[in-house]
Amino acid sequence: MSAPRRFADRTEAGERLGAALRERDLDVDVVLAIPRGGLPLGRAVADALDVPLDVVVASKIGAPGNPEYAIGAAASDGTVWRNEEAFVGTRTDEAYFEREREREAENARRKAERYRGDRPEPDLTGKTVAVVDDGVATGSTVRACLQMLRESDAERVVLAVPVGPPQTVGELRELADEVVCLLTPRGFRGVGQFYDRFDQVSDEEAMAYLDRSA
Repeated sequence: MSAPRRFADRTEAGERLGAALRERDLDVDVVLAIPRGGLPLGRAVADALDVPLDVVVASKIGAPGNPEYAIGAAASDGTVWRNEEAFVGTRTDEAYFEREREREAENARRKAERYRGDRPEPDLTGKTVAVVDDGVATGSTVRACLQMLRESDAERVVLAVPVGPPQTVGELRELADEVVCLLTPRGFRGVGQFYDRFDQVSDEEAMAYLDRSA
């Protein structure tokens, strides 16, 4: 399958990712999508592989006075990834980081619970897990999710994304057992640049994709 130059929408990107994972014969047992944008794509991947769909959640830790600039991210179980270069560059102190880590981990935990509803967390023991999102830029939340799964009982962790800059994708290979990325353009400015349609996904829309899981 030739690599696309761009994607029509998240569903098409997910279909292409699902095909790429099938071609690699990775024997994925469960797909974990990162809300919100990862769920339309995750639904298509899970359907292509005929496996269950669930979520993995992390929340960005913003720099002091600049919440949009990620200095790290915290996953729903409290696992943290820290961007040491950004931490030092913004002169962030440990007390601030720890305080924000606790707050964002709680936000991630609540979000995961809201998305799952009455469903229990999936048992990942001995399983091959595919983590999917609609793309990566700096990859802060993806890194925290991968870190959490590396410390779980999962047998193998695969990251599958449609697009990301070469440097970020290369760095993510150190956190996952395998990375499948369809497009790694050098002229990367943002994930939405590579989609014809890249609308915001609401929580309600995202949860509807999860409700259709096997």
